[in-house]
Amino acid sequence: QVQLVESGGGLVQAGGSLRLSCAASGRTASNYARGWFRQAPGKEREFVAAISWGGSTYYADSVKGRFTISRDDAKMTVYLGMLSLEPEDTAEYYCAAGVQPSPYPGSYEFWGQGTQVTVSS
Repeated sequence: QVQLVESGGGLVQAGGSLRLSCAASGRTASNYARGWFRQAPGKEREFVAAISWGGSTYYADSVKGRFTISRDDAKMTVYLGMLSLEPEDTAEYYCAAGVQPSPYPGSYEFWGQGTQVTVSS
């Protein structure tokens, strides 16, 4: 079992920055690929970024160049740095853990409860 807890969300003006954190616990937590997804009300969950066990990173086109995913294996924590935020980035952000990085939510076994990011215009 892997437990995931997100933090770092909040309200920010357009053009601002936030860094989200997702702390993992569990004996085998470091063996999993990690991903970030977001979901706005009435919308399906959308891929944002992923990082493999070995550190390879993947990004949705909509956030490439603005967001950075990273991990600290000593802390079993994955981060999502977000720059130049836009109102379109407003959503509940979820971290996930799975066997391999993937843009598909169904590929991940474990999910956090989410943290809200709101970007005002």
